[in-house]
Amino acid sequence: MENKSDNVLTIEELSVYLKIPKSTLYKLVREGKIPSQKVGRHLRFHRESIDEWLKRENEPGRRG
Repeated sequence: MENKSDNVLTIEELSVYLKIPKSTLYKLVREGKIPSQKVGRHLRFHRESIDEWLKRENEPGRRG
């Protein structure tokens, strides 16, 4: 069974998962372009939401 803690990612974990710099993630969060949730002062990302976001971003005709 999948560990529930694996479903929620920190900014560092998401950076590794997506293979992009944390600075790029912070920019995407500021611009509201990536699904995120703030828990206190910390950002958290649901893996399922990120996977869905990636699929939407790769749809034909979708750029930017």
